Amino acid sequence: MQENKELRADLAQGVNEDLQPTKARIMDNFSYWASFLGGCVSIGTFSMGASLIGALTVTQAILAMSIGCLVIAVGLVLIGNGGHKYGIPFPVQLRSSFGITGVKIPGILRGVPAIVWFGFQSWVGAGAINMCLKLLFDFDNLPVVYALFTTLQVALSINGFKGIKWLENVSCVFLIGILIYMLYVVNTQFSVEIGNRFSSIEGSWGMPFWAATTSFLGIYSTMILNASDYSRHVKEKTGSVTTGLIYVLSILPVTLFMGLIGLLVTAATGNSDPIAVFATAMDNKFLTIITLLFIAFAQVTTNVLNNIVPPAYILMDSFKMKWSHATILVGILSMCVMPWKLVTADSAEGLSLFIKIYSAFLGPIFAVMVVDYYILRKEKLNVNDLYDQQGIFQGINWAAIIAIAIGSLCSLIIVDLSWYVSLIPTGLAYYILMKALPSSERFRKGTTLE
Repeated sequence: MQENKELRADLAQGVNEDLQPTKARIMDNFSYWASFLGGCVSIGTFSMGASLIGALTVTQAILAMSIGCLVIAVGLVLIGNGGHKYGIPFPVQLRSSFGITGVKIPGILRGVPAIVWFGFQSWVGAGAINMCLKLLFDFDNLPVVYALFTTLQVALSINGFKGIKWLENVSCVFLIGILIYMLYVVNTQFSVEIGNRFSSIEGSWGMPFWAATTSFLGIYSTMILNASDYSRHVKEKTGSVTTGLIYVLSILPVTLFMGLIGLLVTAATGNSDPIAVFATAMDNKFLTIITLLFIAFAQVTTNVLNNIVPPAYILMDSFKMKWSHATILVGILSMCVMPWKLVTADSAEGLSLFIKIYSAFLGPIFAVMVVDYYILRKEKLNVNDLYDQQGIFQGINWAAIIAIAIGSLCSLIIVDLSWYVSLIPTGLAYYILMKALPSSERFRKGTTLE
């Protein structure tokens, strides 16, 4: 067991320090809960709530959000187990199933949505700050504010998980309080409009309902894959049941608050832009500024945890970069996606489609990782093998690549249920191909197929 927890000296040479197994576990239960609570206050959830207008009743929307969150919690526990047990990050965990070279493919599929979300949410947060500056000082220059806001988030991330832990611990109480306040304002300010809007909506328990669960699941399907990037920092004696409860108690309430605010505000005003709504809905200038600052701050806590860490690790693994250089590059790439093109009046519908499409690729990666770790390897990994560039995991495991291609094609047939549809075809394909493909023979070492 000692061999599995610490790299041999000959293998450790040349390995990026940030990608080596974690030795210092800095996250206690409260810090881990606070991290996920802050990391899930996403403006994307607001937009997904807005996209449900006309399709579901409020009750159905709440259930759809809840089901999506529960699936997320299960997925986080399943994937995060390996990272917590062995202290390894997502790119290293992938090596047992995809190969040291092959991890670049799922890495790109995971990294691109994170970079897009980083750009999108940074633009929204910058818009909120710009609105505050306009109200207070009559200063209005969104491009400059956006550039400075992106730079701030990158700077906060450079300190790694120690900085993230501090940020999330401090922010959690403020985030909960302002979310409760925002929902209260929506209900009191727009109660008549909300009642009139939903009085004629019958809703559906069919495809629209399950498609909604896919949308809310899809927002965090990226986070599920790199659960080990987070769980590797949690205290070693924390069990799966405890971490599962932490995920539910952090993700569910935040998602319900943000999703319902988006749903109700859009129903009442017809506007899915939270900045425009809260800047005009309140007649109290102080409260307006506090709410806008919350929107901006929420983007920081979400981006730092969910949209900077994962692609930074992927860049470090693929291009042998330092953590600081990788985080800076993520910030630059997030600007290149031109988020100002994504934040439009009809962005809610476009974001929903974007989530369903990338979920069609992320669901299969999840299935491969689960089958490899739980069914083939019975939760046992040899860490030295994972870091040995010339060992059994070198190159590409084509069983995994072909399996995710099959799963993605299946999920695109029913894009509204993309994540769910992909799981069984991908899992079966991976198991069969691992057993049959001659090129996967060395990857069978340490599995039930050996």
